[in-house]
Amino acid sequence: MLKISKLLLLIHVCAVALMAQNQVVDMPAGKLTRRNFLSRDPFILAWEKNQTYYLYKSSSYKDAEGKSHPCFAYLKSKDLENWEGPFPAFIPPQGFWATKDFWAPEVHEYKGKFYLFGSMYSDKHKRGTQIMRADTPEGPFVPISEFPQTPAEWMCLDGTLWVEDGKPYMVFCHEWLDFRTGPKGLGGTIDAIPLTDDLSAAAGESFMLFRGSDAPWNTARTNQTYVTDGPFLFKENGELYMLWSTGGWAGYTTLIAHSKSGKLAGPWEQLNETINASDGGHAMRFKTFDGKVMTTYHGPNSGATRVVLIEGPIMGNDIIRVKKVR
Repeated sequence: MLKISKLLLLIHVCAVALMAQNQVVDMPAGKLTRRNFLSRDPFILAWEKNQTYYLYKSSSYKDAEGKSHPCFAYLKSKDLENWEGPFPAFIPPQGFWATKDFWAPEVHEYKGKFYLFGSMYSDKHKRGTQIMRADTPEGPFVPISEFPQTPAEWMCLDGTLWVEDGKPYMVFCHEWLDFRTGPKGLGGTIDAIPLTDDLSAAAGESFMLFRGSDAPWNTARTNQTYVTDGPFLFKENGELYMLWSTGGWAGYTTLIAHSKSGKLAGPWEQLNETINASDGGHAMRFKTFDGKVMTTYHGPNSGATRVVLIEGPIMGNDIIRVKKVR
């Protein structure tokens, strides 16, 4: 039965890839600087093989009839300042389950392949994060499952990959929209779910890491709910940390959580300082080709939202250490 299921999934993936390749896609590309293109939830992948940086973003394209449709795209750069694109990364094939809210794509290299984690939504299915696969960072990415790997009964977004002791997990946000009634401080949450080795499906039940209301900087969207956005895990000096974003007193805010055990299961504590408290967030970290550690986020959260880069370490005994903001 398992072999038959995998065969059917392979047939489905091949059919999806073929339908996507046969679509007419109008997505004009151009040359841009970091300061003159708009982008939310920036995720940058540095690919050593061709010494190129890839920035993944929400986008749209026009079909042969001139109708606009949501999709995921990428820009590419050699120096993080001058960019070219956008180019299509994932074009949903005809009949694809999601029709709107294509948000927060990020791409991870895992066991020789590249996996795009993207959050999507439709009127018939709740929002969730689904995983697509490609041979290179440029795609084309194709789904490796029919529906998202996040729990189908929840509103979920912003899934990211974390591998611990050789086992893959998706860390994601259980949205505040599922917690609009109930006791104060109930939600939203950041959760994790184990994945199969090929990332195609959940390999067990999800478990909560912490609530948005745990953070000292957080403010409730309503009297009952707290926003959780954009988790990104990293290690520094052997310690496990997580960047995540929420609403703060001055707008969208990025905070830091620390795992006391050094493991994904925690327990997690919220540190007192923020990466940015002035209406910017959804941060991630990467290393440049000359070895510099960079943190990027979008700011401001409203209006002309652009990519911000912070150079240097950001952790040190609960104090943010920033060398330079570019």
